[in-house]
Formats: sequence, C-alpha cells, structure tokens
Amino acid sequence: MTAPVFVVDEFPASRSTMVLDGPEGRHAVSVKRLRTGEEVVLTDGAGRWARGEVAAAEGRDRLVVSLGEVIEEPAESPRITVVQALPKGDRGELAVETMTETGVDAIVPWAASRCITQWKGERGAKALAKWRATAREAGKQSRRVRFPEVAEASTSRQVAALLARADFAAVLHEDRDYGSAPLATAELPTGGEIVLVVGPEGGVSPDELALFEEAGAKAYRLGRSVLRTSTAGTAAASLIMGRTGRWS
Repeated sequence: MTAPVFVVDEFPASRSTMVLDGPEGRHAVSVKRLRTGEEVVLTDGAGRWARGEVAAAEGRDRLVVSLGEVIEEPAESPRITVVQALPKGDRGELAVETMTETGVDAIVPWAASRCITQWKGERGAKALAKWRATAREAGKQSRRVRFPEVAEASTSRQVAALLARADFAAVLHEDRDYGSAPLATAELPTGGEIVLVVGPEGGVSPDELALFEEAGAKAYRLGRSVLRTSTAGTAAASLIMGRTGRWS
C-alpha cells in the first residue's frame, strides 16, 4: 500500500515537524489508526507535498509528523478539463469522484438547457460544495497531490468562451448522423489544454451544438454504446490520458 494522503492548509517555512489536527488529524488517528513510524504524505492539494513519518499520535485527533522535503509537483500537460452537465441526484458526485481518480485537472459544472437539475441559490451553493468536497476526498483516496479545480457553474455562453481558448475542444455526441468523428482517432495536442464537453441525459441541444461549433469545438463519439452523463467524462478522459502519454 502507498502512504495515505492528508491535506494541510500550508507547510511551515522552517520547521521539521508538523501537527495534523482537526478533521484530518481525527481521520488519521481515530479512523486510519496511524502509529509512530508509519509513513504519510501531506499535501496542500495544489501541487506542494511532502513525505512524513508519524512521530506521535496524541488523543483522538492530533498527529505529530516529522516532515521530509517539501516538493512542488508540476502541473500535468496537456491539461484536461471536463465540462460536466448537471446530472440528476447524486450522479454528479459520482462523475466528479471517478474523473478525479482518472486524473482530470479541472471540472466545470454546466447548466445545459436540457438539464433537469438546476443549481439556484442556496441549493446550488450546497451542490457545488458537495462536488468540491468529493474532488478533495477522491484526490486523497487516489493519492493525488494536485486536486482538480471545480469551477462555479457555467452557462452555455461561458462554456463557449472556454472552448474558444482551448487547444483542442470536443463535444461528446453519440449521433453519427450529426457527423461526430471517433475521439480515438482525433489529432490531439502534446501540450496546452484539452476541453471535453459532456451533455445531459437529454443530450446537447442543437443551439448549444451550434454555439460550441462556432467556438471551435467539434463533435466526437466514444464507441458504439451510449454512456450516461455520469460516466462519459471519465471514459473520454481515460482515452485522452492514454493517447497523450499521461498514463505512460
């Protein structure tokens, strides 16, 4: 087993030990039951991390860690962003969890016209907080030290602006009659940013497809089967990871 990952707000400037307390300390001491001499990894979730060794476990929520060198992990290239239409129920958290485990760098919630779920007011704020908490926990579980950014919910026009800046932009679309090409054979950049758009269960509307096409995005399909919105982003990101060498 690789060492468990815990999140810290920041690393001390000149200390060789660090105290992990609060929810992270409680998880380490009372759930993981870490003991003196065991190895851990501490990260700020933004690429800075350090290996450490448990020096002491105190009470129920306090772990004293002897720190190793603090390392800055560079961002992956090409950067992969998934624009995820809002699914029903808890399928949004499922999509965020599996995309985080896959290695996606950024997730943009999208209020597509055919989304049954809409994020408004307090309900929207709670839903966004859940997505961000899911990305954090999945990042820890998958031993990442740079967690995906989960943006505020975007409108279709905001998504179009994002697509216009991308080095490669794809709208996942299962309809061959529309002219979608296989994503498996698309010409991909070796750097920059790749943006993948995942529509809602009802599909991307013709108006949205036209808007995204105008922004430079083309329609691509994955395979013969039609994936649900909660799994399509993970499948597409996995394909891109393999083709760009990020999984090499």
